[in-house]
Order: sequence, then C-alpha cells, then structure tokens
Amino acid sequence: MLPYYQDMMRIVHALIARAFSREVITPGKTTTADVVWWFRQRIHDLGLGTWFQPSVDVQRRGGVAAATGSGALGRLPEIIIERGDVLHCDFGITALGLATDTQHMAYVLRAGETAAPAGLVAALRQGNRLQDIVLRGLEPGRTGNAALAAMLAEMRAADINGKIYTHPVGDHGHGAGPIIGLHDRQEALPGRGDVPIIANSWFSIELNASLPVPEWDGQRVTMSLEEDAAIDQEGKRTWVLSRQERFHLVR
Repeated sequence: MLPYYQDMMRIVHALIARAFSREVITPGKTTTADVVWWFRQRIHDLGLGTWFQPSVDVQRRGGVAAATGSGALGRLPEIIIERGDVLHCDFGITALGLATDTQHMAYVLRAGETAAPAGLVAALRQGNRLQDIVLRGLEPGRTGNAALAAMLAEMRAADINGKIYTHPVGDHGHGAGPIIGLHDRQEALPGRGDVPIIANSWFSIELNASLPVPEWDGQRVTMSLEEDAAIDQEGKRTWVLSRQERFHLVR
C-alpha cells in the first residue's frame, strides 16, 4: 500500500505548491475562499475525493494573530490575501480507499523580498523541531497517552511553545488507533488515548508551534503543520514522502 500512498502524497504536495503560488494568488485581489475553491475544483478535475473540505487561513502583521477564512464552507469570512501575509492550508484527498491529511505554510512576498523574514523562518524551524520530537515519540508499544506525556515533556525541555494533536491515518482520515492529544486537550485522554501504538501503521503528525517574530514587532506567529508518517514492521518511523521545511512563496 505504501507506494500508492506516496503517490497520493506527491499529488497533495504538488497541489499545495500550485495553490500557494502566483498561478492562483494575486495579492490584493485573491481571497482565501478563492484558494479553497481552486483546491476543490482540482480535486474534482483529477477524479479524486476528500474526507473533509480544504481550508485556508491568514496571519497578518499588526492584525489578528490567526484570522481564519474559508468562505467556501459558508461558515467563516473570506479574507483578501495581501503582501506580507502568512498563509496556512489544511488539505487532504481520498483515492484507492486511502485518505491523506496535510497542513503547510506559505508566505506572500512583499515588493523587493526574495524570501520570508528570518523570524518567520525561525518559527517554521521550531515547528520542524516539534515534528522531530513527535516522530521520535511514536514508539510501538507505548499508549497514546504515554507518548503524549513524553512528547510534551521533551517539547517543554526544548522551550517550544506548542500543541500536539496527532492521530492515525490511512484507511480513514482519522484512523483506528491511539489519539495523541487534542487541539483543546493537552492531557491524557481516557479510552482512545489508552490504545497502544503498533508497528506497521501510519500516523498524521499534527501540531503547532508559535514564536514571537521580531519583524512583526514581537507578534507571535503560529506554524500549524501536519504530515503523514509511517511506522514500519520493525518500528522505524519515517515520513511517508517528505515534510515541509521551507515556506511556499507567493511571488
């Protein structure tokens, strides 16, 4: 199954890279809902399915720290994307009886910029550090609650301000197996949290980490990341395909 799942992840990464580019986004004109609808149209055109509708949100200097927009769902306001914005998407597809789950970050370059500000790059790297902690902590035999406790302890020792809310993935978007934290509950979860991690399974490593950004006058910016990982028969943990280590840049 893994080679087919890797092919699905290649499609997901390619679509996110296109969505977070000047092919789709014109700063000052394109809205978050426009990008959501682009994702939905491409899923349809490729003959794929989805187990949840994609979302796109914005963080902006001097504004609300996490102004969320997904107007295509009819629940949240549309936001016009501007230069200097940090963008985030939550996007997954279904095919061949499998489901993916991915969250990536992008930056909309200001005039004259060729890269994201150093403070934002540092925040993304902190998110990657937390991903490393969670991937290491997915030890077969541990319960979800035991894994969460170990991960949070290592996170705090590393002075990372973050949250962990990781779950099994594969046959279903939220698959069978242990829940490792929830976005609003960073403590042991009776029941699903008591289930042990097993070898030969897949997990969606979902988390966020935030850091004050000097270029944004110390405003805290959150990097919400999600990437699917595999545990092989021997218990080795690897990314199904790869993870995001650089911002998608809207030029």
